[in-house]
Amino acid sequence: MTDTPRADGRTPGGTRRRDPERRERIVGACLDVIAESGVAGTSHRKVAAAADVPLGSMTYHFSGMDELLHEAFTRFASSVIEHFERRMSEAADVEAAKRALVALITADVFGTQRDLVLTHELYTLAAREPAFRGLTNAWMTRSRAALERHFDPTTARLLDALVEGLTIHRALDTEPQDPALVTAAVERLTSAPSPGR
Repeated sequence: MTDTPRADGRTPGGTRRRDPERRERIVGACLDVIAESGVAGTSHRKVAAAADVPLGSMTYHFSGMDELLHEAFTRFASSVIEHFERRMSEAADVEAAKRALVALITADVFGTQRDLVLTHELYTLAAREPAFRGLTNAWMTRSRAALERHFDPTTARLLDALVEGLTIHRALDTEPQDPALVTAAVERLTSAPSPGR
């Protein structure tokens, strides 16, 4: 007679029989641990505990911490940029795109402290490790392409830098970000003629 797995995938004896979501759970738990402890404080043991998986699962699913970090940050960056692209594609005209951009900066994309921390952990890792720079470069490329739906390439590049810069300020400032200041900054960048025009 075989043990019948419970709803959580464990047999009555406590072992997991089938767990098709395990890899995904590990990746999600890795992001949680990074948000709590930073990349430097992330370990196989902490991630396994957060994912509620045996420690051996870590090396079964990932060749090492770099692969796990890369997959976790790929998931995070993809979710942020997909939201960014969706907001910019929904804007019907330039004025709507400006409003969408202000909303993205002040609330949407980096709306939680967790997302701000994960973003900055990725930036720091990419600054040190070329293997992660491809993620941040792909993120910037897609952001600029989304902005270029409504703005010329130079303005799109400047707006992308504004988003990144204000994100850093938002993460480090002790006072809430003033939406009026963000609106004014977006207006200035989008009103001025771009070089070569």
